[in-house]
Amino acid sequence: MKKLSVRDLDVDGKRVLVRVDYNVPLSEDGSRVENALRIESSLPTLRLLLERGGRPILVSHLGRPKGRVVPEASLRPVARELGRLLGVSVVFGSDCRGEAARDAVEKTPPGSVTLLENLRFHPEEEKNDAGFAAELASLAEVYVNDAFGTVHRAHASVEAVPRLFPGKAAAGLLVEKEIEYLGQALTDPGHPFLAILGGAKVADKIPILRHLVGTVDRFLVGGGMAYTFLLARGETIGASKLEKDSLEVAAAILEEAARAGSEILLPEDHVIARGLEKGVESRVVQGAIPDGWMGLDVGPETARKWAAEVGKARLVIWNGPLGVFEVEPFGEGTRAVAEALAASSAVSIIGGGDSAAAAEKFGVAKKMSHVSTGGGASLEMLAGNPMPGIEALSPAG
Repeated sequence: MKKLSVRDLDVDGKRVLVRVDYNVPLSEDGSRVENALRIESSLPTLRLLLERGGRPILVSHLGRPKGRVVPEASLRPVARELGRLLGVSVVFGSDCRGEAARDAVEKTPPGSVTLLENLRFHPEEEKNDAGFAAELASLAEVYVNDAFGTVHRAHASVEAVPRLFPGKAAAGLLVEKEIEYLGQALTDPGHPFLAILGGAKVADKIPILRHLVGTVDRFLVGGGMAYTFLLARGETIGASKLEKDSLEVAAAILEEAARAGSEILLPEDHVIARGLEKGVESRVVQGAIPDGWMGLDVGPETARKWAAEVGKARLVIWNGPLGVFEVEPFGEGTRAVAEALAASSAVSIIGGGDSAAAAEKFGVAKKMSHVSTGGGASLEMLAGNPMPGIEALSPAG
């Protein structure tokens, strides 16, 4: 069901509680923001609210303080960075509840923004506590969720609070865009539909594989997870990463995909080494990986063939790098496929996390149709799992 959009809200002169995702990396001493991408991603929604006379009150989590006040996890430096990026004054509230929160809201003049302290300083946030949700909701007249990275969590600010705003709980522009692109992949994909899955853990991607088998035309499976699938197919993987507990399910998925008409392509050649140290001896091998050597990237022939597959696709989702791209020379496979995707005419959806980092590193992120801000949330959505933060929003119309 389509959800109410922030575009449809009457916010003129109204206090708007906005759940944002400012879980950004800070410097070691917690004094400054190291990467402001998530803050920047929230700016279109905030500007829209301000232009329409809204009074945004922002709430977010940062890190895992486990219900305790941890100074290094304070959102105060985020408030400074937000003010710089947004170009308006940001009033910081030293708590997200109680008198400190109310005072900050009252002191915020029209045309400015309030940012309240870390939600997770209170254990009630992650417990989805009704009383805590009511306190947050009492601060505003309208609710907007623009924190896609949190919508798979049934936390108070994400799931309980919007239910206290019947008919007035909307998706922000960022969440709306995420729903649009990831929803297309699940409900109305163009064909050929290609899914590129990598990263280290098979277990993380099994739900996606199972949910999309029969919908995706071809899966390109690389990264550390590929070696569990290769061994399940009877191939020799040397000392490559292996998840023994996932061997049986990997074999079952290969059979399921074959029956459903979804092809799973695994690496045909590999860049291998005896370890991950920078400058370590590496080589390319076809097929079997020798004892004592580990596969750390797809080989050049695999990269060439997979780039060609990308060039033929109409829709591509990509979640997880194809090698240890952070360490040379084990990033060339990821680079080749990323560049092919950037050059293609396909709708390209990058599933956050390491995939987004790789796209940034290789200078192609801005050429993708959509780069998700929520790695875990995008995984859950692509796996067809419930999304409490989306389900709690008001239906459109």
